[in-house]
Amino acid sequence: QVQLVESGGGLVQAGGSLRLSCLAPRNIFSISSMGWYRQAPGKERELVAGISATGSVTSYADSVKGRFAISRVNTENTVYLQMNSLKPEDTADYYCVAGTWMGVVGGRAPYWGQGTQVTVAS
Repeated sequence: QVQLVESGGGLVQAGGSLRLSCLAPRNIFSISSMGWYRQAPGKERELVAGISATGSVTSYADSVKGRFAISRVNTENTVYLQMNSLKPEDTADYYCVAGTWMGVVGGRAPYWGQGTQVTVAS
């Protein structure tokens, strides 16, 4: 079973920053696009950001553009989500995903992490 392990969530004040990390198995990470989804209580899951296998292509939800940045370090088999200028509406469980680019951006990625909670206090 493929395990994606997220870390870095927590409680932060509005305007603050957090960096989420996701460690993936090397055989999956090296060939996969990666992404971050989030789901807030009572809301639908949404794509936050995605990055292609080479790192050359990224995609962001409009709500996080200019505030969040996705990156990957292939030598570490890790994808990061740097979140700045956090707002209370960013509060959600954040999930790391891996798969093809279309799968990642389309919500059909085969591999999902267990999630890490982000809470932004006003």
